[in-house]
Amino acid sequence: MRVNGLTKKAIHLLSAVVFLLLSWQVLSFILDTPVFPPPFAAFTSLFHSMNSDLMIHLKVSFYRIAVSLIIATIVGVPMGLWIGKNKRVDAISAPLIYLTYPVPKIVFLPVFLILMGIGNVSKIVMITLIVFYQILVTTRDAAKNLQKEYILSVRSLRANERDLYFHVYFPACLPAILTSLRLGLGTAMAVLFLVETYATREGIGFYIMDSWSSLAYEQMFAGIIAMGLMGFLIYLLLDACEKILCSWVNP
Repeated sequence: MRVNGLTKKAIHLLSAVVFLLLSWQVLSFILDTPVFPPPFAAFTSLFHSMNSDLMIHLKVSFYRIAVSLIIATIVGVPMGLWIGKNKRVDAISAPLIYLTYPVPKIVFLPVFLILMGIGNVSKIVMITLIVFYQILVTTRDAAKNLQKEYILSVRSLRANERDLYFHVYFPACLPAILTSLRLGLGTAMAVLFLVETYATREGIGFYIMDSWSSLAYEQMFAGIIAMGLMGFLIYLLLDACEKILCSWVNP
């Protein structure tokens, strides 16, 4: 059964890849412009670029994304659990969250660049701040809506506050936390591209825009493919974490 399931997933993935490549090829043929090269030319450029400077830019971008997701998770999850568990804290912090969450954090990028410089720190802080809010709100809502029966049953066994956090709230909220990470990944990739187009000479976003300004469209699409593959691999990693850590959700 396990092999059949993996085989079906592999077939579905292969079908999706074939569909995307065929659609890309057809659209490239219809447009008939160097700005939109066919997939073979883009992947050929990707292969050659991987042996040169593209891999360096990819490593820089992966570092920024990975560090941002880790920091946002380490800070956002405990805070979300604490706020969701304590009604008094939630009542005090809710107005602040409601006022600041809708504000597009990307508008603070010039401020971060001035205060923290044009290196990795300002970019990581920018991405972390945006993903942090998504994790915080999702975790807080999951903890807040946790069924009281679970809490009462563990309390009846004389569990303390620490036990409640580690054996009730965190396991119950973990699926929602991983979902927020997957959603946050898409946002983080978009923000990564944006922050890497300002005052920097490193990162996959810089590589794409530099190729565009040089009219090297095949290299530009090679960068787009590399960025998409990086996000896809991180998504698969998060998906694997959910299957391992939340095996009771979809047994």
